[in-house]
Amino acid sequence: MSPYALSIILSSLATGTMLTLASNHWFLAWMGLELNTLAIIPLMTKTHHPRATEAATKYFLMQALASAMILFSSTMNAWFTGEWDIPNMSHPISTAALTIGLAMKLGIAPFHLWLPDVLQGLDLLTCLILSTWQKIAPMILMIQIHSQLNTNLLIIMAVLSTTIGGWGGLNQTHLRKIMAYSSIAHLGWMMLVLCFMPTLTLLNLIIYMVMTTVMFMMFLNMMSTTINKMAMSWLKNPMMAASMMIVLMSLGGLPPTTGFMPKWLIIQEMTKQNMIIVTTIITLSSLLSLFFYLRMSYSISLTTSPNISNTFSIWRQNNKNPTMLSTAIVFSTLMLPITPTLINILN
Repeated sequence: MSPYALSIILSSLATGTMLTLASNHWFLAWMGLELNTLAIIPLMTKTHHPRATEAATKYFLMQALASAMILFSSTMNAWFTGEWDIPNMSHPISTAALTIGLAMKLGIAPFHLWLPDVLQGLDLLTCLILSTWQKIAPMILMIQIHSQLNTNLLIIMAVLSTTIGGWGGLNQTHLRKIMAYSSIAHLGWMMLVLCFMPTLTLLNLIIYMVMTTVMFMMFLNMMSTTINKMAMSWLKNPMMAASMMIVLMSLGGLPPTTGFMPKWLIIQEMTKQNMIIVTTIITLSSLLSLFFYLRMSYSISLTTSPNISNTFSIWRQNNKNPTMLSTAIVFSTLMLPITPTLINILN
């Protein structure tokens, strides 16, 4: 792809998200979401492969349907209330339709079926953008209107997302599909606490984006797309393979990594809300996600593919020591000690 075209596409992605974040009018927010959708489609089809075309087509159809739902719900709310302001989404039918539209954009269960197939047809860099940057605008809109959302609907979607995200990833061998189901499970945790503590949802989103970015950067560095290829990671770059294992544990939410922090705070908040049964179901379903993270760690550390070339010395000669990746690894694994400070900020 031409550098000029790439710069225009990336600028459009940034502009669409910023327009949605800065807008107080539903029509401007909808325009930002549409700009985001249209800007990423050329990135999806740049490989000129049938799978990429299929993924771009599925993504466009689902996002178009979600955008139509969002525009319909905002128009209906304006019809009943006479206001286009984002915080004044007060009509219950409009709010339910808007929640469904934003859930379709994010890939929250039961509107998640497009996400694994779309990610599987894309290259790793586009998967990174779709899994992180494209989540920002819809999630911020949900945070802005959190007080008007239907709590029961969000809890149902949260339980479904964490359960389906765990079950769906168990039988997968492709890393992009595993990361898709990981995204669905993490979004379930965000939906669970959205109505009760939106700042905690924002914290969870930031930590999820950092951890997912680190994982996709590692996949790009190691050129791994399946679990079988991950078995070669230790031969290519032992330091990167060891870091990948720790980040996987952070994605699973094991202490003392950073990924444990949002789960700990969400469980604490939901216990305060006296929602013990829902919290127990969500916590148990996260064990399913932890299983396939452990399986990936096992393939990295305890299995080695037969290889006769002297690759152990290659990583010493070609190791570029990327500072950005090293910093991101630290943030995604070692931020648990600052939890008391974050609790004071959130409260």
